[in-house]
Formats: sequence, C-alpha cells, structure tokens
Amino acid sequence: MKNITLSVEEEVLAAVRQYAAERNSSVNALVREFLGNLAAHRDRARRARRRLQQLSRQSQGELGARTWTRQDLHER
Repeated sequence: MKNITLSVEEEVLAAVRQYAAERNSSVNALVREFLGNLAAHRDRARRARRRLQQLSRQSQGELGARTWTRQDLHER
C-alpha cells in the first residue's frame, strides 16, 4: 500500500473528521474507500463500453431509412 499526501482546507478537514467520527471511521479510510470506488467505477464503465461494442459488432440488426426530421421530433 502506498502513502499519499493531500492538502485540504482546514474547514473541509474538520467537516470530514466529524463525518468520519459519526461513522466510526477515519479520514484515511474514507479517502481510501472513495478512491477505490472511483477506480472500480472507471473499470466497470470501460468493461461496459467494450461489451456494448462487442454486442454491436455481433448484432444482425439493421437500421432502416430515417423517415423523420428534427422538426418532426420537436413539434408540439
């Protein structure tokens, strides 16, 4: 595990310390969890895009001719 150094405003740190204490946690644990979730989200999004591209290539569906205009879609 690597150590990192962060700079935050005192008011932010005080609020986060209180938030962490209310949850029986630490600022370090909150930051570690946040960064882990961020990395996992990016990985899930990347896998989803790859899967969507794969399904698109395998699809045998075809698009028909466009029979509408932008104006048609926005008419009220």
